[in-house]
Amino acid sequence: MIDQPKPIRQGEELNTELLEPYLKDQLGLKGDLKVSQFPSGFSNLTYGLELGEKQFVLRRPPFGANIKSAHDMGREFKILSHLSPVYTKAPKPLLFCEDENILGADFYVMERVEGVILRAKMSKEMTPEAALMGNIAESLIASLAELHSVDLNAAGLDDFGRPEGYAERQIGGWTRRYAASQTDHIPTIDAAAKWLADNMPDDAGLALIHNDYKYDNVVLDRDDWTKIIAVLDWEMATVGDPLMDLGTSLGYWVEADDPPAMQELGLSPTALPGNPSRVQVLRMYEEASGRSIPNPVFYYVYGLFKVAVILQQIYARYKKGLTQDERFAGLIHAVYACGEMAEKAVEKESI
Repeated sequence: MIDQPKPIRQGEELNTELLEPYLKDQLGLKGDLKVSQFPSGFSNLTYGLELGEKQFVLRRPPFGANIKSAHDMGREFKILSHLSPVYTKAPKPLLFCEDENILGADFYVMERVEGVILRAKMSKEMTPEAALMGNIAESLIASLAELHSVDLNAAGLDDFGRPEGYAERQIGGWTRRYAASQTDHIPTIDAAAKWLADNMPDDAGLALIHNDYKYDNVVLDRDDWTKIIAVLDWEMATVGDPLMDLGTSLGYWVEADDPPAMQELGLSPTALPGNPSRVQVLRMYEEASGRSIPNPVFYYVYGLFKVAVILQQIYARYKKGLTQDERFAGLIHAVYACGEMAEKAVEKESI
């Protein structure tokens, strides 16, 4: 049941002839380097490293990505460096390399936290029964609220990012990213962007936010799946509005009766029996965090729009031939589906 790396996808191999001596020198280790890949992510690439008797994780930007700000390894390393001493669920970072002569891009190495990761497409043997799934979901939402309560001063992140005007900046930024990567004319996505800009609430406070929080970015204890032992993939983390962070999670929260394109995308195993609905997730977060959410439709539509733009960017990279990962070939259908769901949420004033 432990999440394990797989053989490396074609075209995403690492130059081990340069990487191995570099790691040995920087980490003071001996032995032969073995490299594999955690294949499920859609953005930054994640590799498993074995060097002697030690295991690590390496993160680097995707091949062909030309949006450096979205794949800033130094920024991700900095967040973990500040966070891991005060937040036990943040993996400990070990090494940052900005010498692009090694792997052709910046990368960093961190400790490997072994445990269970739930994904949308799991074996029958691994799929939790409904009661357990419900308890895991409760832990997932409580852990998000816990993350939003991290003491920014203690973590040395009180001056990180630009928290003022966060919502306005996010809507504008994702709208521009969509325009830069657009391949199809999708009126519902254009309408979602305009609606968000016209219905923006005031910022709901400041917190450390993950910006990609979902089931497959948390690690569960192998002996107690209701216990979250690590939170992964901090590439988009910042200081900002915690309700925008919740909105991203709601955007990923596909229910069993959502459009087939969203089901097939496999964003997260949220449609499995035992999971709460999006409305229930909202209430669970309110109870765990002590925050009220007066305008849930805004945050949900924001989450859908953001997911759509991320998928559009990846699909555009595939269309240009910058990646050969066949998982990306049908992502445009999910972009359409996100637009349809956003339109429906606005019309019905419901998530």
